[in-house]
Amino acid sequence: MTELDKSGAADEILVGGDAREGRPRRRRVRADARGRAPLPLLLPALVGLAFLLLPLIALLVRAPWRSLPDQLTSPEVWQALQLSLVCATAATAVSLVLGVPLAWLLARTDFPGRGFVRALVTLPLVLPPVVGGVALLLALGRNGVVGQWLDSAFGITLPFTTAGVVVAEAFVAMPFLVISVEGTLRAADPRYEEAATTLGASRFTAFRRVTLPLIAPGIAAGSVLAWARALGEFGATITFAGNFPGRTQTMPLAVYLALQNDPAAAIALSLVLLAVSIAVLAGLRDRWMTAS
Repeated sequence: MTELDKSGAADEILVGGDAREGRPRRRRVRADARGRAPLPLLLPALVGLAFLLLPLIALLVRAPWRSLPDQLTSPEVWQALQLSLVCATAATAVSLVLGVPLAWLLARTDFPGRGFVRALVTLPLVLPPVVGGVALLLALGRNGVVGQWLDSAFGITLPFTTAGVVVAEAFVAMPFLVISVEGTLRAADPRYEEAATTLGASRFTAFRRVTLPLIAPGIAAGSVLAWARALGEFGATITFAGNFPGRTQTMPLAVYLALQNDPAAAIALSLVLLAVSIAVLAGLRDRWMTAS
């Protein structure tokens, strides 16, 4: 029970009771006191906030703002930026084509070992990216399990190529899309699909005409997350595709290289990646970053 005093200052809650008289015992608690954080929790929370924000503030403070336009328009930086945008977009497209059906399989079908398959799908989320790059080399390298067959039969070589960058980025980014789409599918009412199949539509037609429009927000959110993850990928890319300017050197790799030779260019590229991350969070704010 909540009451508002005559002055309208703060809510007061009635708690407790009198067991002898069978009547509630009125004890007024000001509602604004409930939101106060205890000091033992407030201090480490503020330290944690400062720990997370201080590096970002230092990046903004030490940024070469006057020379930033020249840094961003230099041929090397623009080349890395363009390659990163193209490869991240291509990796997101690959994730969409392969990840949406995979998410539907995990959410809408029952088969033995589904939990184990889901664990394998999410493994790249916790797997060190360098380990992922080594695994890609063993699978798709020239002497890899599948790569040697691709090389001998079709002449396709993925390591140390732009296509290898797309493969490495898709490997680490696809789980983000799969998790997002699977969660949206589980939240969607399957009765709409069942009604469509009852009216004569095939399972694929029901998926294309009914399910996809229902889960479009989840697909969009997962695509943005996958694109941002692909844009910032470093470990798997440098291990599987190398660091060749104009061919495989993406922005994170260019930051790593420029930090040794041209710190101003490294800061400029870092600011671009920071701006992209902020834009991604702003785009997902209404969906995931608010609580009721």
